[in-house]
Amino acid sequence: MKFFVTGTAGFIGYHLARRLVMNGHAVVGYDGITDYYDPALKRARLAGLEQLPGFTRVDGLLEDRAHLGDAVGAQRPDVIVHLAAQAGVRYSLENPTSYVSANLVGTFNLLEAARATKPAHLLVASTSSVYGGNIKIPFSETDRTDFPISLYAATKKSVEAISHSYAHLFGIPTTVMRFFTVYGPWGRPDMALFRFAEAIRRNTPISVYGTGDATRDFTYVDDLVEAMARLIGVIPEAGKPLEAGLAPDSLSPVAPWRVVNIGSGRAIPLNAFIGAIEAALGAPAKRITLPTQAGDVADTFADVGLLAALTGYVPKTAIETGIGSFVEWFLDYDSRHPRPE
Repeated sequence: MKFFVTGTAGFIGYHLARRLVMNGHAVVGYDGITDYYDPALKRARLAGLEQLPGFTRVDGLLEDRAHLGDAVGAQRPDVIVHLAAQAGVRYSLENPTSYVSANLVGTFNLLEAARATKPAHLLVASTSSVYGGNIKIPFSETDRTDFPISLYAATKKSVEAISHSYAHLFGIPTTVMRFFTVYGPWGRPDMALFRFAEAIRRNTPISVYGTGDATRDFTYVDDLVEAMARLIGVIPEAGKPLEAGLAPDSLSPVAPWRVVNIGSGRAIPLNAFIGAIEAALGAPAKRITLPTQAGDVADTFADVGLLAALTGYVPKTAIETGIGSFVEWFLDYDSRHPRPE
């Protein structure tokens, strides 16, 4: 099959593109290599992908509508996977314009390209952050998501809504995937795992916001990619929900559109997460305790019943195993690409 994947210089996009190419598919990867975090890490991911037959790199920003449209049109892919976005809850307090530009304008441009090329399936990345102020645990796809508490979450909620309208108006079969705190090798340096590992390795303090009792549904990247690979073949059809009682189905009543949680189905306290990093590195963390940051939700916990019903799969990697794999990669990468102190 032919795939068009946005964000292949990114953490998740790199892993998905590699999986697809290794499975014999042709992948065109589209990425603007922005400087939100170290572009050297992005270039290193792309360098690995470019060694694989079947991967084609296209550089470009989502905001460049003509270039993006031409790239999608030249490929006329069977499947589009839209992963590129301006990520990060806290950075949305510093640079809100980038979220509106990349996530709203950029996704609109991608949807216009999909409208013109009519892929068999469009998969769009969203986030557990859309659950916002929801106090019901675990988070289910049919829960209300009307109360986002960060601009990042608000833009992703908007992406979901816009993709639904395109699915309805233009018959684009669309699956929205809500990711829950993805971690693993080649992860982003702005995320807690990378920051904590780097600080512990350099014997500098880590910043812990709140008491450390907040929980996250940590999802190992290989598990996430496996779930996505399985969802590719589960194309939503309007008017054909799952069998009643099998799982809470979030299929739209008017469009070939569905939203699916991808998480581990386990809520891990931050303190336990830090403990696993300490164990993997063989060193204790020095902590600085700070107030909870604006925009952070207290807990995330995915109901993965729908994912299991659709794909027969639920992420299963233990947090100790996943962090061990990350640390092994991190120590190797850090020794070859030292970052400034």
